[in-house]
Amino acid sequence: MNKSTVAEIKERFDNDVERFSNLDTGQIATIDAQISLELITEASKRINPRATNVLDVGCGAGNYTVKMLSKIKNLNCTLVDLSKPMLDKAFERVSIETNQPVEIIQGDIREVDLKENHFDIILAGAVLHHLRSDKDWETAFRKLYKLLKPRGCLMISDLLIQDTASLNEFVWERYGDYLESIKGKDYRKKVFDYIEKEDSPRSMSYQLDLMKRVGFNSTEILHKNMCFGAFGGIK
Repeated sequence: MNKSTVAEIKERFDNDVERFSNLDTGQIATIDAQISLELITEASKRINPRATNVLDVGCGAGNYTVKMLSKIKNLNCTLVDLSKPMLDKAFERVSIETNQPVEIIQGDIREVDLKENHFDIILAGAVLHHLRSDKDWETAFRKLYKLLKPRGCLMISDLLIQDTASLNEFVWERYGDYLESIKGKDYRKKVFDYIEKEDSPRSMSYQLDLMKRVGFNSTEILHKNMCFGAFGGIK
């Protein structure tokens, strides 16, 4: 099956703003979405309690930045997403929570023009799994590293695979059982077909190794449950 193009991904998110604005009802297929949201924002605060600048990559409707602003008040917020309707919703929600500037940028994080050595915190929630080739992954991680200030952190919450085929099969069987327990076999097939078309996840170990390769000083694992996890790196 051919994977979704960037344009196709953009179109889908353009049409799904309200669902992704609600963590309680909008992401039931994402195991521990609220836990990971809490963990990566709290970790970011503890790494950089005096942070002033946050970048939300693939911000969607702004859930991660809104949560971050509940931890550190009045951050300067930069929101990047492919979808303009998502950005408009995120701007609306984030602007209520901070007295500082909120900048929205429509585009691919690999291509948009952003200031290097500028951000204390970069949040990447459920977005990097859209990267395709190893080159795409390395390009994105190198760029994110350059955008961070020294001691800045990149915190990720995302869909994952396992490096060992037999364990990957086991983990995804468990995830399928979870989906089936929520809404039945048709829902399991729907979610799995969507992932096959839309996503190209990598393992947590792949991403942690890549962080070290592009220059991150240290990496941290915060949480993992089946094929979802929360983790990050410090410059």
